[in-house]
Amino acid sequence: MSTKVKVAVVGASGYSGRELLRLLLLHPQAEIVAVTSRAHAGKPLVAEFPRWRGVANADSLTFVAPDIAALKAAGTQTAFLALPHGLAHEFAAPLLNAGIQVIDLSADFRLRNAALYEAFYGHPHPAPELLSQAVYALPELNGESIAGAQLLACPGCYPTSMLVPLVPLLRADLLENSPISVASMSGVSGAGRKESVPFLFCECNESVRSYGVPKHRHLSEVGQELDRAAGRHVRISFVPHLVPVNQGICTTIFAALREGITAGDVEKTLRGTYAGRPFVRLLGTNQCPDTKNVTGTNFIDVGWSFDERAGQLILMSAEDNLIKGASGQAVQNFNLAHGFPETTGLVLG
Repeated sequence: MSTKVKVAVVGASGYSGRELLRLLLLHPQAEIVAVTSRAHAGKPLVAEFPRWRGVANADSLTFVAPDIAALKAAGTQTAFLALPHGLAHEFAAPLLNAGIQVIDLSADFRLRNAALYEAFYGHPHPAPELLSQAVYALPELNGESIAGAQLLACPGCYPTSMLVPLVPLLRADLLENSPISVASMSGVSGAGRKESVPFLFCECNESVRSYGVPKHRHLSEVGQELDRAAGRHVRISFVPHLVPVNQGICTTIFAALREGITAGDVEKTLRGTYAGRPFVRLLGTNQCPDTKNVTGTNFIDVGWSFDERAGQLILMSAEDNLIKGASGQAVQNFNLAHGFPETTGLVLG
């Protein structure tokens, strides 16, 4: 008798959904029983993604329209929602009511405050009654809340790249109460798999541009988690940039250390926080992370430096926006929620 967890991927045709399929098809403790897509309903999975021919049970899977009763009938125990922001809420409540665990990759349940959601997303939160149930599932920092949780809200890609370096330092009260500045660069896949002129090859190739200034949506969850870590309001400015690569995020953070705090204290705190955490690789002082070393993996690489001339701490991170910033982190949360080793299905992914 199989002991695998039966899983469904809702919204399986996007970039994050594609990576999620890759990880789950090869996951020794997961069995995909349903994949949904309104656009591809009735189409064999391997017709849309030929790369999965002959892999696990991919040949037997066909896209179906997203229907709660059908997912329940398939025996789904965990549903991954790889949907655009603003759509996941349609499925979360009925799935939970059907006794199905929800791991959401969108922003719909990351915020605890419905008013904050409306301020950043431009419309009232459609299911505010669920916000108090959701666990903000950044595994390295909120792991104790993930085991057994029924509604897991996976962090965004940019927030992961900022929170992993910053939260331990704020928890330890190492940073001055002055504005933190962040600049990030992301590959074009971060915009999703959709037809859009600004993201066509000729629009992106040989070009770098900033966007989302001064109020990128991810600032809402970053601010929420930084305030929670510091026990005070943390002022932060964030400028994202689009760069002509497929996948990867490189983030640089500028902050001020409290008087008497040294770069050695920063290193000690980071190493103490992430000792034994398999997917956070601390590179050390004056070591600059490179996206080529993390794309295709669930690792986040972190380096740091102290600029004595400017009196600034510089934190640097690199991750794959589709994996550690989305699908890989979702699988990592799945592992923790079900009591599997954290690295299951992710060591090479």
